[in-house]
Amino acid sequence: MSSFALFFLLIGLALIGWIVARARAGSFARLGAGRVHSLPSQHGWYMAMWVAIPALLFLAVWSAVAPQLAQEAVLASPTAATLPADGFERAAVLAEARALANGTAYGAFNPASEPLAPVFATAQARYRWIGTAVALLLAFAGAAFAFTRIRPEFRARTRVERAVMLLLLGASLIAILTTLGIFLSLLFESGRFFSIVPITDFLFGTRWSPQVIRASDPGETLGAVPLFWGTFFIGAVIAMLVAIPFGLMSAIYLTQYARPTTRRWMKPILEILAGIPTVVYGYFAALTVGPAIRDLAVMLGMPYASSESALSAGLVMGVMIIPFVSSMADDSIAAVPRSMRDGSLAMGATTSETIRRVLLPAALPGVVAGVLLAVSRAIGETMIVVMAASGAATITLNPFESTTTVTKQIVDLLTGEAEFDSPKTLAAFALGLTLFVVTLLLNIVALRVVKRYREAYE
Repeated sequence: MSSFALFFLLIGLALIGWIVARARAGSFARLGAGRVHSLPSQHGWYMAMWVAIPALLFLAVWSAVAPQLAQEAVLASPTAATLPADGFERAAVLAEARALANGTAYGAFNPASEPLAPVFATAQARYRWIGTAVALLLAFAGAAFAFTRIRPEFRARTRVERAVMLLLLGASLIAILTTLGIFLSLLFESGRFFSIVPITDFLFGTRWSPQVIRASDPGETLGAVPLFWGTFFIGAVIAMLVAIPFGLMSAIYLTQYARPTTRRWMKPILEILAGIPTVVYGYFAALTVGPAIRDLAVMLGMPYASSESALSAGLVMGVMIIPFVSSMADDSIAAVPRSMRDGSLAMGATTSETIRRVLLPAALPGVVAGVLLAVSRAIGETMIVVMAASGAATITLNPFESTTTVTKQIVDLLTGEAEFDSPKTLAAFALGLTLFVVTLLLNIVALRVVKRYREAYE
């Protein structure tokens, strides 16, 4: 039986167990069994968990163990005596034989794999049926155990709620462990890079040219300062000069001046910008904004201007993150107590004066938090800078000139045919670790600002 069929069979058995346990628990009231601790549905969920969870956990473990057991059975067969002695060739032949047995390959490149395919198919079928039998045995054993526990005084509600709590805990730990795994993998590979290139050369070097690396001094051409500057210039300067004014002004208009009908239509339309795929923004920057900025630079007397400029990537990135600034500023302004606004108007201040001197100062922590979150989103953006920014690592204040970013260089370093252990490839992990730490710090600061802001008005 295939894994999918067995999975749905176990779910069906769990549903049957839920119905049976619920019916049995529902009969307690009709039989006058006295006070019942848990609802019939809670008894049903208790039995369904005992039917499904042990069997599914076994299947998860068995799916990882069974392929290795099948391979060991194939290697122990007389047919495997013709396998090559070389480990790499042996692994290739076994992989091809497994593909033939599974029906995912239409022919054999190596003749030695054809006799092994039927042996593989037999071994896999045998272990598949063993897994099916054990899973069904566990399901029926769990059903029998749960059925014997169903009594009026049984605390099924407590057991189900505890299982749900463990499920929620596991779901929350997945996010934490995933983040920890990403950080540790970046840290490990970055450690390998810094064992070759001194960390001071990487963090403070001003020349970035990974295509030309000298074996005697690899850190000479792997200075990341131009990348840091390009990321800051595009994501934190140009993009913020677009996002902060437009985002803040749109939030002020929607909260203070717009009619309810206008706000009901305009706010979702503005937030649609956050749902547009970044690759669409990248095409827009590369095909529309970039050439227009190049033509503008030529008109201003820059004959060698490029369409891959910092200004084109920064402008489109700023438009993309307007909803982040606008949404946070909108919530911050709306959370200011209405008594402060009414008191200012009662003292004779105009609406603009009230916004300038009362609402914005009171909502400033929330606005700042929104800006910091937008900055962390901007400096981690990839598709826009890959499609609109240049690969030239330069330190410049001219927005019409070409520059590059950390994310752009990570993509360039990890594509191609470079050796994985070379300083050029490992530099991508060091850049990723730096970007991870910077965005993490920005998010921590932003969340602390938001927390302090909320505490001030709760």
